[in-house]
Amino acid sequence: MWLAKVAERQMLRPSFVPPPPIRLLRDLTRYRASLVAVRTAEKNRVEKLLEDAQIKLSSVVSDIFGVSGREMLAALLAGEREPAVLAQLARTRMRAKIPLLEEAFVGQFTEHHAFLLRTMLARIDEATADIAALEARIEQLIAPFATVVARLDEITGLGASGAWTVIAEIGLDMSRFPTPAHLCSWARFAPGVNESAGKKKGRGATGHGNRYLGQVLGEAAVAAGRTNTFLGDRYRRLARRRGGARATVAVGRSILVIIWHLLADPDARYRDLGPNYVCHRTDPQRRTRSHVRQLEALGYTVTLIPVA
Repeated sequence: MWLAKVAERQMLRPSFVPPPPIRLLRDLTRYRASLVAVRTAEKNRVEKLLEDAQIKLSSVVSDIFGVSGREMLAALLAGEREPAVLAQLARTRMRAKIPLLEEAFVGQFTEHHAFLLRTMLARIDEATADIAALEARIEQLIAPFATVVARLDEITGLGASGAWTVIAEIGLDMSRFPTPAHLCSWARFAPGVNESAGKKKGRGATGHGNRYLGQVLGEAAVAAGRTNTFLGDRYRRLARRRGGARATVAVGRSILVIIWHLLADPDARYRDLGPNYVCHRTDPQRRTRSHVRQLEALGYTVTLIPVA
């Protein structure tokens, strides 16, 4: 019986456990993500409260928690109800929307709404202060990896905070993942395709992976889709053909492959290929010529070596 148990234990695959410094960083980045979600939920409650008071501020202002928006909300809490006075608190480019703001502030904002709004804004400010303290602590722990963060930050759509989460979730040692495909499979950014008799079956779902890493990759993919870059062009092209969800997974996987190469090779740097980069898959020679032309346009010197 004892020998059977030993044999059974040897068949278990080892889990991915990052070193202690990375685990400490992971605790902070995950707690930060939780606080950001809490703050976002409170902001949504504020918008719902204003809608209940028939104040359509979010229909005019893209961010009601900016400088102008917070001043308007503070005036509401101070007892100001005149739409014209509230609209005059707009700053810079928002002043062009003063007529629309006057219409948006025509509502029934009562003391009941003021009490709830004051409580919600206090929770938002408290969460913001806690997030700032966490980010300061993260920057202290991430200082030894500042070069890696800077290289990951160059990836379209990722950003510094996204680089923090990537390092915290997958570490820096890519020997644990022999190829980019291994990393994508572990992160569940590799949709399965079941095909039988020429027919594809199933939903092509990825399964449940690391939700913190998946959230960062998804946000980076959507952010890249708004840029005039190679990843942005790929996102928009896939979104037109297959939908936004599939485009997010596909571009998120591309970003994860780029991350693997940057972490596996300390000398590698990300460089965008541009929105017009095309890889011809049907004709290998045409693909090679096109690839060479595009690399030369980016300033690279390419030498073709004939293969027997």
